Amino acid sequence: MSELFRIEDSLTNKISYYHLMLLMASLPFDMFYSHLILISFAIHTLIHLNKKAVKPIFTLRTLALQSVFFVSLICIIYTTNTNQAFNELGRRSIIFLIPILFCLNPLDIKKYRSKLLLSFALVCTLVIVYLYIDAFITIRHFHLPVSLLFSSFFANHNFSEPINMHATFFAMQVALSLVYLLSVLIKEKVFYSKIFYLVCCLILTAGIIQLSSKSVCIALFLIVNIAIPYFLLQGASRRKFIFITASLSVLLMAGISLSGTFRERYITELTTDLSPAKADEVLDSRLTRWNVVVKLIAKKPLTGYGTGTEVGLLHESFFNNKLYNSFLNNLNSHNQYLSFLLKSGIAGLLVYIATLVFGFRIAFQQKDLLFMAFMAIIATVSFSENFLDVDKGIIFYTFFFPFFTFSNECTTINYAPIKPG
Repeated sequence: MSELFRIEDSLTNKISYYHLMLLMASLPFDMFYSHLILISFAIHTLIHLNKKAVKPIFTLRTLALQSVFFVSLICIIYTTNTNQAFNELGRRSIIFLIPILFCLNPLDIKKYRSKLLLSFALVCTLVIVYLYIDAFITIRHFHLPVSLLFSSFFANHNFSEPINMHATFFAMQVALSLVYLLSVLIKEKVFYSKIFYLVCCLILTAGIIQLSSKSVCIALFLIVNIAIPYFLLQGASRRKFIFITASLSVLLMAGISLSGTFRERYITELTTDLSPAKADEVLDSRLTRWNVVVKLIAKKPLTGYGTGTEVGLLHESFFNNKLYNSFLNNLNSHNQYLSFLLKSGIAGLLVYIATLVFGFRIAFQQKDLLFMAFMAIIATVSFSENFLDVDKGIIFYTFFFPFFTFSNECTTINYAPIKPG
């Protein structure tokens, strides 16, 4: 593990490497640390700017990585809520900044990618261990039965509460870490190293179940059972892996169905979320809220209502449609695709979908499992969360998207400079 902290490179690149390692390690924690490290990384990059080592900035690649920011910027022109629009644009400004920093910084991301991902995965594993320890301490302090660990009191947001993280946003990080460690485990030859990585994978899997993010679990199910054997294995090894993972998936689903808490979270709540509103329900299903959003979109399908308008529009519409729980909690669309349609119309949604296609295309061409896993997580979570409206979701998206893109620079996709006019 000491090799993670020792690299053979120039002093400038060593400092850049440690900045990225710290930035990735800070992702599961308060945004203050991530912002502070990012500012330090930006200052370091500008101080040691070497024109000869600068990668092309004005390319289709950079534009694709920044596209979400430009959609928000353009839609400010006709917004009806200027204050919220500039707040949203401020949060998304790092989507514009980080790809430029990757272009200006001379560090070879591809060379150190594995080490950085391993350090990130180990931090996520330690955070899961900490959350379980915190849960056990709480149970012991209040003299509660240990079985309560698998109740709603310690699941989903209640499990991630000690680090003040939304369960789904942390689950996205844990899922990416799990896929990386599984890929390392498959390739590892040393017995004791395999045991170590296996234990880490089991810890992360337990954490994923405890966090109970349905969208992340769906993405992870597809990645483990389809993407990993497709990208990493062949022949008999592939068939054996598919049989084992499929069997484990069935056993896991059976265990979830036998647990009252997890059955409620994974099955009952999913069914409720995708069901029409019922008169006796206190909570509003996602489908009911989405119907309200769709009605608003139908009034302005081409341009949308502008950046920063979503919550205000929905607040009033939820009240008018008697969705009082959504009204009182000031909820958003909880669907990134519908959010783009509502604020930026069809054009904004098409830009976002094109950006996702851009990422999937590179991942397929390069057979990059981790990039594919990242894109699958982003595309799946976009059905259930507005993660690009929240700091933790934004920085996960805007760090790892350029990180994987720049570590695949040998891609055959044409990154020709954008010509003015």
